[in-house]
This record gives sequence, C-alpha cells and structure tokens, in this order.
Amino acid sequence: MTLKLGHILRNIWIGRQGDFINFQKAVAVIVGSFLVGVGINGFLVPHHLIDGGVIGIALILHYFFGFQTGLSMLILSIPVFLYAWYYERPFFYSSVHGLLLTSLFMDWLNPLKKVFSLSILTSSLIGGAIIGMGIGLMLRYETSSGGTDMLAKIISKSTSMDIALAIIVIDTLIIAAAAFTLGIEIFLFSCVTIVIIGLITSLMKMRK
Repeated sequence: MTLKLGHILRNIWIGRQGDFINFQKAVAVIVGSFLVGVGINGFLVPHHLIDGGVIGIALILHYFFGFQTGLSMLILSIPVFLYAWYYERPFFYSSVHGLLLTSLFMDWLNPLKKVFSLSILTSSLIGGAIIGMGIGLMLRYETSSGGTDMLAKIISKSTSMDIALAIIVIDTLIIAAAAFTLGIEIFLFSCVTIVIIGLITSLMKMRK
C-alpha cells in the first residue's frame, strides 16, 4: 500500500514538473516574441536597419514595398518549417508557436516606430540588445521564433558551431547581400545590431 501511494505521488510530482516546464516555455515564447517585436519596431525600423535571416528579408520587403513585416516573415519561414517537419520534427513543434507569436507582435507593435527618437548608433545597440534578449530567452527554453533561429539550431546540431555564431554568420550573409540596396551606413550599423544580438543571445544561453 505504501509503495502504491509512493508511486502515485511520484507520478503526480512528475506531472506537475511537466506542467511547470510547459508553463515556463509558454511564458518564454510570449515574452521573447514581445521583446523581438519591440526591438524591431521601436529601434530598427525608424532607421531602416535590418536584422539578418528571415526577419531581415521581411524588413527589406517592408522598406521597399510596404509589406507587413510579420506576415512576410511567416510566409518566408514556410520552407524552413517544411524541412523541420520532415527531418527535425522536435524543432518544428518547439518553434511553431514562437514563429506565430513573433509574427503577430511584429505587426501589432508597428506603431512603436514613431515612439522613440534616438540616433542610429543608439538604436542599433538598444535594438540589438532587446532582440537578443528575446531570442536568447526563447532558445534558453528550447524554443525559438523560427526562421533563422531554427536554421541555426539545425546547423548547430549537425556541426560543432555554436548556435549564436551560426546566427551571426547567417545574418551577416543576408545583410551583405542587401548592402548595395541599403547603403553603406545602414549596412555597417545593421552589422552592429547583428553582433549585439549574437552576443546577448550567447550570454542568455550561458546563464541557463
């Protein structure tokens, strides 16, 4: 009888632990997605700065064609998510909520682009820090905003490259490809933003 009661209590404890972990992940996704939306709209968009990867491409489409950034990010992420669905199913399940919420917050927080009046250097530093905290928080709880984060996780898993370094490499390649259309000043300060994002992401993961 004692053993049976102990087994029941153990199962209850494990169940509660699982519920608490899921709750932590849910909070991480919500807060992380919100931070990414704030960093993008409040600090990058006013100066036409870009992040790298999928978000960077979505921002370029926003600047030149007026497309909604979040919706563009969602559409552009479809190929990566199709790959994850077939070959990295755990990554798909851990990132799909982050992608949807990040896309939502990016479009919902669009009015923030008119709130702050900071220099391009200050915006690149603060924006990079806030976005890095958002991405790092999600990665810390084994989830992400999808797109570049998911691609970086896949690369990190299949190679010895640190995930933060993988994000920097991917993002830099995207920005380098867009340098001719954005101009050298935007290119340089966008690189500053990407480095800050990578550093903060790495620090957030180290503190786990």
